[in-house]
Amino acid sequence: MRVKIGNIYIGDGEKIAIQSMCNTKTTDIDGSIKQILQLEKYGCDIVRLTVPDMQSADALKEIIKAVHIPVVADIHFDYKLAIASCDSGASKIRINPGNIGDESKVKYVADYLNERQIPIRIGVNGGSLEKQYKHLPLAEAMCKSALGHVALLEKYNFYNTIISVKSSDVRTSVEAYRLLKKSCDYPLHVGITEAGIYEKGVIKSAIGIGSLLLDGIGDTIRVSLSDEPYKEVVIAKEILNSLDLGDPHVEVISCPTCGRTNIDVAGLAQTVVAATKNIKKSAKIAVMGCVVNGPGEASRCDFGIAGGKDKSAIFVKGQVVKTIKNEDLIKEILQLIAKL
Repeated sequence: MRVKIGNIYIGDGEKIAIQSMCNTKTTDIDGSIKQILQLEKYGCDIVRLTVPDMQSADALKEIIKAVHIPVVADIHFDYKLAIASCDSGASKIRINPGNIGDESKVKYVADYLNERQIPIRIGVNGGSLEKQYKHLPLAEAMCKSALGHVALLEKYNFYNTIISVKSSDVRTSVEAYRLLKKSCDYPLHVGITEAGIYEKGVIKSAIGIGSLLLDGIGDTIRVSLSDEPYKEVVIAKEILNSLDLGDPHVEVISCPTCGRTNIDVAGLAQTVVAATKNIKKSAKIAVMGCVVNGPGEASRCDFGIAGGKDKSAIFVKGQVVKTIKNEDLIKEILQLIAKL
């Protein structure tokens, strides 16, 4: 199933979209716009803002006018805020139908969004489960909760739906998404919620999101970090690139170094990464610390360097093509990069 969010599609083989969420107050219109434009710069495809009150719903109008990616309104409890956010131009609503009151309100929202072809993301978290599911294992409970919300929307002929079942526990999240994938065909928004501060959050997100993507599960992803939102986008791109699911890019591989190393592998690798970050072409470059196994281990790379004591080897597709003085390494590699 494919769902349209603003000017992009997710699901049914479309490119996996990267999401993040503003940590500004939505009523801080200028601050929110500034943050979204920064997210766009780093490659964010969809952005979410919290809408806790009518002032925030109204603020969406000016924010949406000034940005270029779809804006999602995050709604809890008050169905009127969902309606107001749609009127302000939101491209998607994140809501739990069971949290907005009786079924008449659910039907009203479903009908309103159906008329405007605005999708809903049903977002179930491990900490917000209904009482009837709390006796079950957490992954199963989240899956049943999500499918219950789906059934409620389907009752009112609403099928323009995306689902997420996030936990802060990696194993639980992965298990829940695998169960959900077996049970429905709706696009899935994948992530590890409340993953933590940068270092821990990156690891948990890479393991959880990466495991699911390798299973073919996930149509849009969010890395949740207790840090600046743009960093979420950077890590999400790296996860996608590491699985060859991102946009064309230059991949730089480098060895961990050992006692045989005679060049500054880390420094040279950082120089190569900086020089190639804006190249929108699929290529692989290697920075290896010695000639013992450098060209062999990097034989699938387009080109690279294998360091020596005084001179280093330049190799292309695993074959050494020349040797140069170590002081000329950066100049040589930059010349090779320029040919890309």
